[in-house]
Amino acid sequence: MKKIEVKNLTKVFNGSLAINKINFSLEENSILGILGPNGSGKSTTIGILLGLIKQTSGEIYINGAYINTKNRFKFLSIMNFASPYSELPKRLKVIENLSIYARLYNVRNINERLKEIYDYFELHDLLQKKTGELSSGQKTKVALAKALINKPQILLLDEPTASLDPVVADYLKTFIYKYKKNNNISILLSSHNMQEAQELCDKIMILKKGEVIEIGKVNFILDKYKKKKLEDVYFKIF
Repeated sequence: MKKIEVKNLTKVFNGSLAINKINFSLEENSILGILGPNGSGKSTTIGILLGLIKQTSGEIYINGAYINTKNRFKFLSIMNFASPYSELPKRLKVIENLSIYARLYNVRNINERLKEIYDYFELHDLLQKKTGELSSGQKTKVALAKALINKPQILLLDEPTASLDPVVADYLKTFIYKYKKNNNISILLSSHNMQEAQELCDKIMILKKGEVIEIGKVNFILDKYKKKKLEDVYFKIF
């Protein structure tokens, strides 16, 4: 089943094409990696899927249903998002942030779900701390807790390990791998990190100046370019 299907998605900013008629799908219980340099259209694509940016043209389907301005909010309840570029309110305590987001996502049995999240991420010692005072590793944990608080069917991750130190980045990659293995969740992962994408993704899509250059299963792309590492494929393309 296709959790997300995108057809001819196009966005024009001030007369310039940010993305140009891109097509892709995110299958159920899989990870699709979107790769490309800065300005290739990765974040724009995710912003459109989240409803933060309105596409110029093109169609988006979630669980087979066509998405428009009238029904988009309903489908956002089954999605969530995390990015190091979009931090939680720094002056609020961790417990306040998570409680607010639980309500924003209309989480049922909020107190029970929050307790599950606190236990799952071992957050009890952080709950009364202001989010802005946390270390990078602690912020990563809290951001993941927020991203999974509504048990999303679809998770959008925009360069999740960017600017993280190697230890925290490795924790995050391991967490994503294990969580995906134990839960039925579909993940759209934007990344600059080729090794990360090769380790985590079932399929990849490579964007260049807003256009799809390659899309397919990781092994298919590697075989096509006769390479063992996505990094080498990337350097060959760019």
